[in-house]
Amino acid sequence: MNANSIIIVLSCLGLAQAFFLILYLASLKKGNALANKLLAFTILGLTIRIGKSVLNTYTELEAWQRNLGIAAVLLVGPMLLLYGKSILKKQKRFSNKSFVHLIPFFLFAACCYFIPNRHDFISKVIYLLVFLHLAVYVVISANLLLNLKNQSIRPLFVWYRNLIIGVGSVCIFYIGHFFGLIPFYIGGAIFFSFLVYTFSFLLLKRHNFVLEKYQDSKLDSSSSKKVMSSIYNLFESENIFLDQTITLDKVAKSLETSSRNISRAINENSGINFSEFVNGYRIKKAKELLISKAYAKEKIATVAYDCGFGNVTSFNLAFKANTKQTPSEFRKQFSIK
Repeated sequence: MNANSIIIVLSCLGLAQAFFLILYLASLKKGNALANKLLAFTILGLTIRIGKSVLNTYTELEAWQRNLGIAAVLLVGPMLLLYGKSILKKQKRFSNKSFVHLIPFFLFAACCYFIPNRHDFISKVIYLLVFLHLAVYVVISANLLLNLKNQSIRPLFVWYRNLIIGVGSVCIFYIGHFFGLIPFYIGGAIFFSFLVYTFSFLLLKRHNFVLEKYQDSKLDSSSSKKVMSSIYNLFESENIFLDQTITLDKVAKSLETSSRNISRAINENSGINFSEFVNGYRIKKAKELLISKAYAKEKIATVAYDCGFGNVTSFNLAFKANTKQTPSEFRKQFSIK
């Protein structure tokens, strides 16, 4: 298989995955349905544009067909901005005025037969203006993100930031190619394939958690950090993790807040769930006991129970996941002679 064959396979795989992702988002029933559809249209615009690049590299397209691919770029920016508003501002509907942003897309698509696409000066100016349009929306979306940083749920903030970076990178690639800075034209399709698989992984693996779980929560970023500070204080001053029956509800009751707020604060500020957070403290305690003189002759089971684990099996699994060693291996490494 030669280089061209590999390139076209990679490009087509990316496009196929993109269409799968679009269908997934469009058919998703739970969560913010409007946000899902806006994201689907954002990806659709990019997919059509990248598809045009692939087809135009290996086949001869008509001018109007190339224009339809370019028109799709005018869809991406507005959809990216509206998507950001829907998840960061929790907007579940938009006024008709909001869709004024789509007028350039519809006009360009409707006039695709008449807009010049001959690689002459006018055609190049039109092409550049289309991508400058996208660049402006990327900047506006980034500004929206920065303005809402303190009010946004951390996972949503990170997700939207990464989406802006991805779209912005595609924009930079094509503008760079336009000015001759990036000679490898089909590289945009390969980069898109990498991008869409990355987004697919993040969405399909953590979509429910990252994009939906806390959509209706009233806890802002600042309050989340305060709750997290209280959690740290509770765990470190009272060693609550040693309680084998510890639950979200118990921690929430101790801090006089809701279990939902506890879960969100831990997820946002530490990037792990409640169980992993508790086990982190238990493993830290276990390490101390395993190398202490007082526990030198104690069984592993004793260490497990004294650190808050309910059984040895869960202790061994958690310890190895955290340290890449079994408790016995860890103890031998630091054995006291």
